[in-house]
Amino acid sequence: MSATENAAVQAVDDPTLLVKIFGKDRPGITAGLFDTLAAFQVDVVDIEQVVTRGRLVLCALVSTPPAGLEGDLRATVHSWAESMKMQAEIISGRGDNRPRGVGRSLVTVLGHPLTAESTAAIAARIAQVGGNIDRIFRLAKYPVTAVEFAVSGVETGSLRSALAASAAALGVDIAVVSAGLHRRAQRLVVMDVDSTLIQDEVIELFAAHAGCEAEVAEVTAAAMRGELDFEQSLHARVALLKGLDASVVEKVRDQVRLTPGARTLIRTLKRLGYQVGVVSGGFTQVTDDLKERLGLDFAQANTLEIEDGKLTGRVTGEIVDRAGKARLLRRFAAEAGVPLAQTVAIGDGANDLDMLNAAGLGVAFNAKPVVREAAHTAVNVPFLDTVLYLLGITREEVEAAETHDED
Repeated sequence: MSATENAAVQAVDDPTLLVKIFGKDRPGITAGLFDTLAAFQVDVVDIEQVVTRGRLVLCALVSTPPAGLEGDLRATVHSWAESMKMQAEIISGRGDNRPRGVGRSLVTVLGHPLTAESTAAIAARIAQVGGNIDRIFRLAKYPVTAVEFAVSGVETGSLRSALAASAAALGVDIAVVSAGLHRRAQRLVVMDVDSTLIQDEVIELFAAHAGCEAEVAEVTAAAMRGELDFEQSLHARVALLKGLDASVVEKVRDQVRLTPGARTLIRTLKRLGYQVGVVSGGFTQVTDDLKERLGLDFAQANTLEIEDGKLTGRVTGEIVDRAGKARLLRRFAAEAGVPLAQTVAIGDGANDLDMLNAAGLGVAFNAKPVVREAAHTAVNVPFLDTVLYLLGITREEVEAAETHDED
C-alpha cells in the first residue's frame, strides 16, 4: 500500500469536529466562521450551507486543532457566534461522512403544489428500494415547485421504475436521471410542435377554414392515440383540404398559440448554449415561421403542396412520421455534434415515441397514456418551461436569462 493510500485509510478514523452555525442569514457569516477557525490551524474536510426563508444553517467538518487547543477553539467559536447573534454547536467525532453508495441518480420532483404527503411517499419509496437521499435542493417555486433529490445506493433504472408508479398515484411528476457531468452536456433539445410547442393541432386550424374540422379532429385524435397509421391518416386528412386558397396559410400562422412557457424554455436554453429544434407531423408552412420567430436551430415537417394558388390536398417530399421524427433527431444531433445520449426529446403523441426513446432523455408533455407509460419521464402541468427543471436548470438561471434578453 502506498503512502498516499495509507494516509487515506488513516484519515477515515482521524478525530474531527462538526461545527454547526445557525441563525438569521446575512453577508459575512461564512467568511467570519472560517476566519475564526483559521487561528486554530484546522483543515476543512467538508462544508455544507443552506438558507431557508432567511435562516442559515452552515456546517463545517474540520480536523481537530493541535493538542490542547480544542477547548479554546470551542470557546472562541461560541463567542464569535454570540457576537453575530447566531447559535453554534460543536460535535466531536471521527472521520469524514460515510461513503455514498454505488449508483448515483438525480430525482427531480415537480408538484403543483408539492405536498408533505407526496414528499413523504417519495422519500419512503427511495428508501424501500435501497436508496439513500444524500442531498435535497429546490430548483424552483414557480410556476411549479421543483425539488431535486441526490440519491445513491440504487441503480438509476431501478429507481426510475420504482418511482414511476408513485408519481402517477401521487399526482406529481418525477424524472430520474444518472448523476454526473453528462447531465449538463445535454446540449440539444428537440420537440414536437402540435400540442407541445404550440397549443393547437395545425391541420385542424386548416380544416376549420375548409369546413371539415370535426372530421379531421377525430382522425387526428385516433392517430395520436396510436390507433391509426400516421402516414395514412395524414394523407386522408390533407385530402380534405383540397381547393383551399393558399392565403389561408397566413391566417393559420396568425392563429397559432404558443404553449405557456415556450418562449421562456427556448430563450433560456439558447442563453445557456443549447441548440433547439422541432420536428412535426404538421407542415413547413408553419414550422418555418416558428423557426424564424423563435430563433430555432433546426426545423423539419411535412409540406403542403400548392399549385396555382390552391392547396392540392397532397403533401410533397419525405413524410415526417413516427420513424421520421427519430431519424431527424439523429440527424440534428449529428449536425450539432452532440452524442445521441446527450439529447432531450419532448412530445405528446404516439408518433413521438420513437424519438422519445431514442433520445438520452425523453419527456412526455401532457401526453396520451400510451406515451406517458413509455417515455423516460412525464410532465403533466401546462407550462413547457418546467422541462428546464428536469435538466437541473434553476429558476434563478431562468430569470437571469430573461433579464439578459431584456437588456
